[in-house]
Amino acid sequence: MSAATAERSAARRRLGLPVVVLASAQLVISLDYSIVYVALPDIGTGLGFSDHDLQWVVSAYVVATGGFLLLGGRAADLLGRRRMFVLAAATYALSSLVGGLAQSPWLLLAVRAAQGVGGSLLFPATLSLINTTYAEGPVRNRALAIWGAAGAGGLCFGSLLGGVLVQGFGWPSVFVVNVPMALALAVLGRVLFAADPPRDRARRFDIAGALAATAGLTLLVFLLVYAPAAGWTRPAALAAGAAGFLCLGLFVVIEAHARDPLMPVRLFRHRELVAATGVAALFSATFSSLPYFLTLYFQAVRGYDAFVTGLCFLVPAVVVAVGTQAGARAVPLFGMRRLLVGGLGLGAAGALALVPGVTTNGPYPALLPGIVLMGIGQGAAWTAVWIAAASGVSSGDQGIASGIVSTALQVGGAVGLALLVAAASGIGQESPVPVLVDGIRTALLLTSGALALGSVAALLIRRGDTS
Repeated sequence: MSAATAERSAARRRLGLPVVVLASAQLVISLDYSIVYVALPDIGTGLGFSDHDLQWVVSAYVVATGGFLLLGGRAADLLGRRRMFVLAAATYALSSLVGGLAQSPWLLLAVRAAQGVGGSLLFPATLSLINTTYAEGPVRNRALAIWGAAGAGGLCFGSLLGGVLVQGFGWPSVFVVNVPMALALAVLGRVLFAADPPRDRARRFDIAGALAATAGLTLLVFLLVYAPAAGWTRPAALAAGAAGFLCLGLFVVIEAHARDPLMPVRLFRHRELVAATGVAALFSATFSSLPYFLTLYFQAVRGYDAFVTGLCFLVPAVVVAVGTQAGARAVPLFGMRRLLVGGLGLGAAGALALVPGVTTNGPYPALLPGIVLMGIGQGAAWTAVWIAAASGVSSGDQGIASGIVSTALQVGGAVGLALLVAAASGIGQESPVPVLVDGIRTALLLTSGALALGSVAALLIRRGDTS
């Protein structure tokens, strides 16, 4: 073994534990999004939520995360990646503890919003730590694959873990379980990662732009979550839409004149980043909406309890994890462009294959072909998105680049789920079974079509930009 090879191998061993910590942080973020799905009926009964308000246990997290991601990304660049990582993990721990002790609906919603803010700080800090710790190339790709497996798999494992916890310990356990995990992350982050360098006083924090962007995105995501169920012409929806677009317009004006803008225009010269942003929005609008419809199918159509519903997500979680690892190994062979095309194409085929399996009394194995195809496609596309997002971006902009793509992920998810639920005739837990089955099939067909169009669009990406 040459000296250079030995040095690289030693470096990989030294960096092994940080990868585990960063992947665990991503797992916590994903779990917090999905773990409450199977607990919703018990939360509603335990705290007296109305059917209309119960959706906000999920939506409060989505709205807060989507609104604060750009701010979190720039904070990681300017205030320190390690500092923001530790702060975000501590926020998760404290808010989760309060959530487990909550005795009122509004306190629980406040907790979910606080967890969302924690996620908006933790996600870009975690991703920028990976992209600045590992050199661009195969080593970083492997690190991103591990991180991606934790994130994508967490969306499915959250349902499994949530089912086990609710069955054994009641709904508060889905919050309390985060406390030791988040505290461990805060301590390990402080110990493992290098201290943040002194702040570069020449770079200013764009406070006005941060406030405008955060307010605009928060209101926009709120509108997309609230209006499909309550009505687009309700006063709250109209006010949120008008104020949100006003804030985003103000943000554009501020950024055009800012000395050190929150979202530098130069970043959009990176075609890989632009492509990753678009694919992230499509990814979340389609793949990330699937757990909602599957949970609805398992619980409201098939009548499974929380534990059995969780078990049903075991196969998707494993397949997605396999897909992320396969994606990292496929990048050197096929390039990111082909990986995106293939991943989205497999997802389209998988969603289509799920349709005949969604029946009032069909066996679970009938869903497996679609689940496997969709899981592999999801894992491969997820890995490719984050490799593309980091390619060619300077160290000082990794946080905001992560924030841009992850904001697209959150907004795309809110838009996609709202549109799919609306297209499925506004289905919910109380809908009649035939209406649910037809609605879920409609959502799957639309998901398949959107992913197929995304796969075709990925063919148009210039070969040199992503391969």
